[in-house]
Amino acid sequence: MDEYEYDWFECDEELGEVQHVFIVALRARALTWAADPVDSRLVPPERGYPFVACLNIDAPQENFVLLTVGVHLEGHRLRGDRLHHQDFTLPEVPTSLAMEVSGSPEELAEQAADWFEAIISRPVVRYEWLHAGQVYASRYLFPDTGEGLSQMYNRELAPPGQQDRLLAAGHFTGRGWIDTRGLGEPDRVAHVRGRHDPPSKPWHVNRVA
Repeated sequence: MDEYEYDWFECDEELGEVQHVFIVALRARALTWAADPVDSRLVPPERGYPFVACLNIDAPQENFVLLTVGVHLEGHRLRGDRLHHQDFTLPEVPTSLAMEVSGSPEELAEQAADWFEAIISRPVVRYEWLHAGQVYASRYLFPDTGEGLSQMYNRELAPPGQQDRLLAAGHFTGRGWIDTRGLGEPDRVAHVRGRHDPPSKPWHVNRVA
């Protein structure tokens, strides 16, 4: 067993040579991450699906997963983005986190590690709206882009009649849930994770060697 197989991206199945070199190098870099190894997962390829290394990004001390991110390794090509939390597929429309590169297994592991580390350290805030001293709505987002990660709206705690007004104005998702973007400026903003100041380099990477 390799030195770095005990915690990060654990896998009991035998991997191909490219996959093995890639994941050993990625595990070595992961040792310095400000994240918990139990939030990482390795999904070996099966039934035509690619090799996937993914990580749950949580809200510290809240026992709440904000998003799942990961990379798909297909030969010498690597693609990364937000993933579906159950089947780990890439989104049909790339998000601001999307990344695509090609190269040797070692080079791809370095690119993947840089990408994971940038997301781990990326600032996340929580907007909160209050009524009668209680939080009735909240929204987690990346403050640098405004991209939402998760939201909550409690009709029982909200101001009377507000939900009907929001629905009439079209501030709802496809399932009829209230879209908190229609609430305007929040009453309170809390820093949840990552750096307080945005990093100097852009988050979006889309280059193929």
